[in-house]
Amino acid sequence: MAIKTILTEPNKLLRQISKSVEKVGKEEQRLMDDMLETMYSANGIGLAAIQIGIPKRIIVMDISKDENKKEPRYFVNPVIKNKDKLKSTYEEGCLSVPNQFAEIDRPKNCEVEYLDYSGEKKLLKAEGLLATCIQHEMDHLEGILFIDYLSKLKKSMIIKKLSKNKSNRIVV
Repeated sequence: MAIKTILTEPNKLLRQISKSVEKVGKEEQRLMDDMLETMYSANGIGLAAIQIGIPKRIIVMDISKDENKKEPRYFVNPVIKNKDKLKSTYEEGCLSVPNQFAEIDRPKNCEVEYLDYSGEKKLLKAEGLLATCIQHEMDHLEGILFIDYLSKLKKSMIIKKLSKNKSNRIVV
């Protein structure tokens, strides 16, 4: 397993639409293992493959709060089948939009069809934080970031701040 570099906004790769995975094999499993290790090392709860520069429809997440009892989840080619009309609001952040947070309204519950780590077809009824996290990560597969739900002014302020931080970095 290896920790990968997480792309940060602005980066045109993050705006790319990810491609479906033909089958879940050793290469995809190794990618999911690397993604999970990368996510844990960055203290995240979800990561899409595109966030490490790989445009495949793969997501990993773990919303467990217990450091000693990890509950990783793997989603390959996820598709939302049903979304609740009721909305819930969570303050969202993103590993690709570092140190920025905003309250986002999303459907409270959703059903997701996907392939798991072994390539088995699954259906998950998600609610609360899990539903929000799935929808957030699935947005990445479509080239959408949570800041896209904000007003133009808020979004441009965040992007300006991120661009400034990028230009101030020195890589040695």
